[in-house]
Amino acid sequence: MPMLQTVLNDLNQAFGKDGIARLAVNRDAFAPGKQLGAGLVVQKGTPLYDAWQAYLGQLPGSFQETLRSIIHYALSTAPPTQITFAWAPSYDYEVTIWHAPDTAATKGGITVLIKSRYPSDTHPLIRQ
Repeated sequence: MPMLQTVLNDLNQAFGKDGIARLAVNRDAFAPGKQLGAGLVVQKGTPLYDAWQAYLGQLPGSFQETLRSIIHYALSTAPPTQITFAWAPSYDYEVTIWHAPDTAATKGGITVLIKSRYPSDTHPLIRQ
């Protein structure tokens, strides 16, 4: 869990108002057919990157594609749409997404809540 908290803090900073413009120029790293974990937020070659990649690899393919698609969409809007990421423990994998629209007074954004087992807690139905 500490790895997820660290990574989510980094993701939220990168996809927040002060970092998202820098990511938007690299939106093609999240284009259809691309894998998550391009190293744009979590630096490649670090223990944190390795742990993050292992976690992403555990996510069902539908989740990986959903996250990739949301990120690509958000980075392709003008201006880019901010994303807030959150994680909570759960027995099975779950994802909840909501999109608050912009208003005349405030900027909206996308929130993504991922629920899963703790990264080192193998699901009992997965064969080892």
